[in-house]
Amino acid sequence: MRILVLVDGSKWSQKAALHAIAIAKRRGGKLILFSVLDRREAKALAFNMGMLSQDLTNVQKFEEEIWREMKKSIRDIMTNLLELCHQEGVNCSIRIVEGSAKDTILEEANSGKYGLVVMGAYGRSGKTRIGSLLEEVVGLIEPPVMVVR
Repeated sequence: MRILVLVDGSKWSQKAALHAIAIAKRRGGKLILFSVLDRREAKALAFNMGMLSQDLTNVQKFEEEIWREMKKSIRDIMTNLLELCHQEGVNCSIRIVEGSAKDTILEEANSGKYGLVVMGAYGRSGKTRIGSLLEEVVGLIEPPVMVVR
């Protein structure tokens, strides 16, 4: 069984990955650790940073710095999860793409390649209610979805 694990860098998605690793180990499945980076997030953070520092002339510079850090951060998290998979004897690969999270996740999850999709209940914001991305995609994903809290 191929298992798609949605990783956004939050502790919830990392917890979901741990559950997916356990399932794959028991069932002899393959994990695909999947993350979507949205450039609009970097733009919004850069604009806010410019407003707070009262320096809108450096918004582009802020955006590039934030974008670089976002990519490095998710690569580091995914690499750590990949190493854990290898330690557990689980076949695993990483896929990091750029785009709209909702559209990209739905396209990948519904590609017909997966028997299960695993995701965290909350995103990076850590809000106490179910994550907004989860609310947007869970009913539109065709394979079974496991949501980890």
